[in-house]
Amino acid sequence: MPVIECDVETARERLESAGVAVDGGNTDHERWRAASDEATAVAYDGKVVIQGAEPAQLEGLLRETGGRAHCYFDGASRGNPGPAAIGWVIVNSDGIVTEGGERVGETTNNRAEYDALVRVLERAADYGFSTVEVRGDSQLVVEQVRGAWQTNDPALRERRVRVRELLDRFDDWSIEHVPREVNERADARANEAFDE
Repeated sequence: MPVIECDVETARERLESAGVAVDGGNTDHERWRAASDEATAVAYDGKVVIQGAEPAQLEGLLRETGGRAHCYFDGASRGNPGPAAIGWVIVNSDGIVTEGGERVGETTNNRAEYDALVRVLERAADYGFSTVEVRGDSQLVVEQVRGAWQTNDPALRERRVRVRELLDRFDDWSIEHVPREVNERADARANEAFDE
């Protein structure tokens, strides 16, 4: 449950300018409340508390924007194609910012890798990072995003276009192929999604 110490009126203005509806508080202690997706932000004197399953968007809107994030991604399918899952981890100088995993239906391993990359970039944008250093253990995805390798599969080409659109949201970015052991935590999130 993120707690953001801030000027709550400035925070309210940020939310409203992003199109988030802000209502009055439910108690004498609450200054206002705002809901978005599966999360609710509640303002008290000098701080905003965010509750719910998906706090990333509200937290990203309320925190000071900018900063550098290390984004790890991994996708896997059991069978190729087969049931697939993705995992991601975002880390900054304070530690793990967010991580997660989810099933993505039936697809190939390479498509799942791209889906994981899309998800981690969406999350990083939600949190307002200005610079992302992306790392994954799929050399194919990394080299295709860099433009070093051709993207012949139409489904992968569409995903690559989406990734490049997301990368354009950041002031600066890099993408690097890393060994599986460096990407262990994102891999674990994908495997946990299989088992849930």
